[in-house]
Amino acid sequence: MLVGFVFLYLVLSIGVGMYAATKVHNARDYITAGRSLPMYIVLAMVFATWFGAETVLGIPATFMEEDLGGLISDPFGAALCLVLFGLFFARKLYRMNLLTLGDFYRERFGYKVEVIAGIAIALSYLGWVSAQVTALGLVFDVLSDGQITQAQGILIGAAIVLMYTLYGGMWSVALTTFVQMIVIVIGLIYISTLLADMTGGVAPVVQHAADNNKFNFWPDMNAVAMVAFISGLLTMGFGSIPQQDVFQRANTSKNENVAAWATVFGGVAYFIFAAVPLFMAYSANLIDPALTAQWMAEDSQKLLPELVKAHLPLIAQVIFYGALLSVIMSTASGTLLAPSVILSENVLKGWLTRKNLSERKMLVMTRWVVGVFSVCVTLYALWALDQDTGIHQMVENAYKVTLVLAFTPLVAGLYWQRATTLGAYWAMGLGMAAWLPMEFIAPEAALPPQFAGFLMSIVGMVVGSLMTKAGSASLENDQLASK
Repeated sequence: MLVGFVFLYLVLSIGVGMYAATKVHNARDYITAGRSLPMYIVLAMVFATWFGAETVLGIPATFMEEDLGGLISDPFGAALCLVLFGLFFARKLYRMNLLTLGDFYRERFGYKVEVIAGIAIALSYLGWVSAQVTALGLVFDVLSDGQITQAQGILIGAAIVLMYTLYGGMWSVALTTFVQMIVIVIGLIYISTLLADMTGGVAPVVQHAADNNKFNFWPDMNAVAMVAFISGLLTMGFGSIPQQDVFQRANTSKNENVAAWATVFGGVAYFIFAAVPLFMAYSANLIDPALTAQWMAEDSQKLLPELVKAHLPLIAQVIFYGALLSVIMSTASGTLLAPSVILSENVLKGWLTRKNLSERKMLVMTRWVVGVFSVCVTLYALWALDQDTGIHQMVENAYKVTLVLAFTPLVAGLYWQRATTLGAYWAMGLGMAAWLPMEFIAPEAALPPQFAGFLMSIVGMVVGSLMTKAGSASLENDQLASK
């Protein structure tokens, strides 16, 4: 019966997404939803940007295995990203009337930088979207008592998300996310109250966590630990700012104030509400220690779903799994659309400009890219499953490439008038040269590879831009002297 209710919910979600497809008439509708959405819908989408599989399954598993400090990248870094984007990036980018974030790199630094940044941004989504479909596979595995393997569940989940994202684009993301957001908030609050009744309230759970040193947050006071801590915060806090999904949600707003404040409030709401799954998962220590020990040994990501399935009534299970699927699908749809749009508009479109593609043909091409990218994501998720890569780890790894390649040119392009195209090339080149070899040779080095790449990208931007200015000044002097 539980499976039947969940199936019905999936059908309804697909129906909402397909209805949204009727509002799509061209590529701009597909990508920006007409830039017409009000505060409450944009806020819901921003919140759902991060409140995905890693928040309900990955973050609690990491907290159970480590402590609060293990969550520095998410939710701390993730919330920092949204607040910073709302305060310092949303208004400036909204005023530029861009279709994608990749358009900024073209307008500021030229076509070649646009292509490099576009490819980097798109590649960064492989890990993030794969984490969502991996979680869908895990849910189907748990729901079916193993009758559907996690690998089979990944295939089913990817097909469902593809179905309504492919046709409705950003309109589907907006409408389904708004409905799913209601289910997420009400469902998780309801489940947490049931679990709190079983533990004697929130205080015993918090006390148990405190007694087991789970609230240790700050690193050891030495250089290596501090650098690793800061790197963990900035990898997601900075690396996820130059992301199409964050930008596209803000860009659907009806004005720049909505774009800015919906992003800030969405980030704050995410940070606060991320504590709910932590409480729910940790309550298993008091409710069923044997179950906790079993799943901590086998797969800590399954602890919360198994706890709900073992100890809560059917209606609560339906609500929980409905909320969990809402969480995953709302994030998966947006994160599947974002890289596909970047590849279509900022990489492929430039190669096809001689064909003078119409809006209709661009829409068709974008949908094809969504389909192809979903296949790549599914294959990556199946590969990561064989490698025993956790959901939280997959999300953390996603932002290394954008931190190294895309963040510095974005900030410099917006806030430093002297930033030049040569500076962008140097930033990307030095960042990649420092990061990639270390990632393979010394991934556990005292200076994390992506942090080394980030620092070198700053050096590259400054040196390259100043070299451009120096070259221009020298040329002017030579011209004056010749006169």
